[in-house]
Amino acid sequence: MLEVFWVLAVLAAAAVGFGGGYLIRRAVGEAAVGGASAQARRLVEEAERTAEQKQREMLVEGREEVQRLRTEFDREMRELRSEQQRIEKRVLQREEALERKQELLEQREDGLRAREAELEHLRQGVEELRARQTAELERVAGLQREEARQILLQGVREESRREATQIMREIETEARENGDKKAKEIVALAVQRCAADHAAESTVSVVELPSDDMKGRIIGREGRNIRTFEALTGVDLIIDDTPEAVVISAFDPVRREKAKLTLQKLISDGRIHPARIEEMFAKAEQEIEDLMREEGERAAEDTGVLGLHPELIRILGRLRFRTSYGQNVLKHSVEVAHLAGLMAAELGADVQLARRAGLVHDIGKATDHSVEGTHITIGMDLLHRFGESEDVVHAMSTHHGDFEAHSLEAVLVTAADKLSASRPGARRETLEAYIERLEKLEEIAGSFAGVEKSFAISAGRELRIVVKPEQVDDLEAYRLVKSICKRIEDEMRYPGQIKVTVIRETRAVDYAK
Repeated sequence: MLEVFWVLAVLAAAAVGFGGGYLIRRAVGEAAVGGASAQARRLVEEAERTAEQKQREMLVEGREEVQRLRTEFDREMRELRSEQQRIEKRVLQREEALERKQELLEQREDGLRAREAELEHLRQGVEELRARQTAELERVAGLQREEARQILLQGVREESRREATQIMREIETEARENGDKKAKEIVALAVQRCAADHAAESTVSVVELPSDDMKGRIIGREGRNIRTFEALTGVDLIIDDTPEAVVISAFDPVRREKAKLTLQKLISDGRIHPARIEEMFAKAEQEIEDLMREEGERAAEDTGVLGLHPELIRILGRLRFRTSYGQNVLKHSVEVAHLAGLMAAELGADVQLARRAGLVHDIGKATDHSVEGTHITIGMDLLHRFGESEDVVHAMSTHHGDFEAHSLEAVLVTAADKLSASRPGARRETLEAYIERLEKLEEIAGSFAGVEKSFAISAGRELRIVVKPEQVDDLEAYRLVKSICKRIEDEMRYPGQIKVTVIRETRAVDYAK
């Protein structure tokens, strides 16, 4: 490529020289046609000689440059050939190495096939030996393989269950010891600071009379007074042979209290007739309404709960006339508010939230005679209706386990409710309910396998169970007591807590003759 370039350059220079000479000759001829032809020829000759010399020089330089380029090209080609030979040599060496590795791999593969065949042969021998051993074991033990497998799995399962129960028992014991200690401290401090009466006031529906002659006046001529009284108050007035007393019967405690106050006013006044009954009933109704509002305000003030809706305060005051197992519900609510607040203060929870939820936790009982649903759902509707926060509604809704507790305050309200209800003297039960609870406890205990006898003691607050030692071991006794507690929690309703004790006793008896 360079040679062609230099050849073209030389030719171009020659052409330029010849063209220049031609132009010069023409110019000179035109300038001095007549007397300067000799000089023109001389100049033309000199120009031709100069051009020829330049042409020869350029040709020589071109040849030298072409030779130099050819020499460099040859040298580069020799280097490339040498590098190519070295690369080809390395490739050949690698190919030889790969071929040797392939040969080694083929040899190893052949060896592995041989060992695999040998292992397969050995495995078949082991299987045959195992089959003979299994058959011999089945013949000696008198059990089929599947039966023996089930026995082995059952043993492993029992052993695993035993170990898991032991670990669970250790963890639970440790947690209970630490938790019980702290809980007892908090509860003891809360109870000591909450000075509540041991015997709660019970609302009665018996009205004493100054004399038995008053019964006839209450009945009136042809029973018109008693009919008017029952129609206005919505209660049943029972006048029997009980000396100097009448009984007021009504499902609504507020209505019963209004009737009681009306009757007391009539007895004090001495004038009993339909018009007077209506007048006294209106006064009693207003007094009861005022009393309910005062009681609600006093309860909110005593517990430090501020900002309750006026209607909620009035409904809260209705609990003054409601009892549960003989325990006044309003006093119980105030006590729960105090206990929940004290425990919340000890645990760093929201004291105001705990008190507020504790005070209104049973507010649904004030209207559960006239509204469908449990007192939990009724209370939640009332609180939502009168603008209480979701935290308060949630904390009061969980105290009977109807909803899962998601806050510490909810747990504290539940604990305070059980603490207030289960303390000595807080509640009383009817004989029928008491006997029914004892029988239900013994029935639940007797439904489990391995139970020999069961005894409900301590007024139904403790259940002792005697098991058959040959059927129930120590760890099984622990599982049994957990299962019985779970059944009692699911199937029974009771104040406080019930202690369940499983007794496993082994005796060796013989007679010396």
